[in-house]
Amino acid sequence: MEPTGYHELDQLLPRLAAIDRLTGDAVEAERIAILGRKQGAVTALLKTLPDLPAEERKAFGAAVNRVKQAFEAALDARMAAVGVGGGGAVPAGLDLTMPGRQRWVGSEHPVTKVVAEICDIFRSLGFAVAVGPEIEDEWMNFFALNFPKNHPALDAHDTLYLSDDSESREGGKLLLRTHTSPVQIRTMQAGPPPYRVVIPGMVYRNDPFDPSHAPAFAQIEGLAVDEGVGLVDLKATLTQFVHRFFSPSTKVRFRPSYFPFTEPSGELDVECQLCHGSGCPACKQTGWMEILGCGMVHPNVLTNAGVDPERYSGWAFGMGPGRVAMNRYGLPDIRYLYSGDMRLLRQFGGADR
Repeated sequence: MEPTGYHELDQLLPRLAAIDRLTGDAVEAERIAILGRKQGAVTALLKTLPDLPAEERKAFGAAVNRVKQAFEAALDARMAAVGVGGGGAVPAGLDLTMPGRQRWVGSEHPVTKVVAEICDIFRSLGFAVAVGPEIEDEWMNFFALNFPKNHPALDAHDTLYLSDDSESREGGKLLLRTHTSPVQIRTMQAGPPPYRVVIPGMVYRNDPFDPSHAPAFAQIEGLAVDEGVGLVDLKATLTQFVHRFFSPSTKVRFRPSYFPFTEPSGELDVECQLCHGSGCPACKQTGWMEILGCGMVHPNVLTNAGVDPERYSGWAFGMGPGRVAMNRYGLPDIRYLYSGDMRLLRQFGGADR
């Protein structure tokens, strides 16, 4: 003798055949009435299975599942025919068989990748990561770093000021920091040496947006201060960084330069990663690319930060990871990094799904 549920199952079959005639919201209403988790007719039949004898349970369960699958297929097909969501007839020109638009899956920006890799390299060399505010005053941004008051960097055509003379405070006018160097002062003011920190962050300058400049860009600085620190430590550490970041065979050279906050000062060049030293437009046919400025911390900077220059010495460096990313990935224009163009970002790990 068949379970009484077979009779109720047979009564559902005419409704299965009638699905092709449903329109609009009636399709979704029928789905709820037949397959709904709380009040669906098929769901109710499945709930009777535990009450059946074991020898009947398997066969009846299979029959209910066959009917359930038939309803699911018929309802899905009807939903597609009348339009997703039961909105009525398919609009003219709408092809429901077309594949959906692919979803963009983002990836890390190339500059973010470079910043993270540089920080990881210096962490492995014993450096901590330090950060600081993007709004500073003139003292922290310039004067503590040994800039003279008549230095052209203090002019409004170079620096983005947030206050005028009438709003000046004890440390001078407020501004968007032009480099991450104020964090060096904050680090030294926070406690006694030794210090070994790498400092990533955004900086701002009143520069035109052209192939090699941006008004807002990332910068990374490093600072090492202790007793007996010398120029040889600077050269050894930065050479080790270059060999880890680019390759062990990458050539390195140091050139003398000038910065108010270091003495002596220098710039570090690496072998051009595009032409490998043979000369190309990117390196202006020199075979070399400048990646950072560096030098021994000026005694005045140590004094301004409360560190005894007679006892301690140190070195510092600063670089733009955007330009490092351009060198590594062969980008001819820094504006590509800030365009938000998916065609560029797709090359650095993004994918369509």
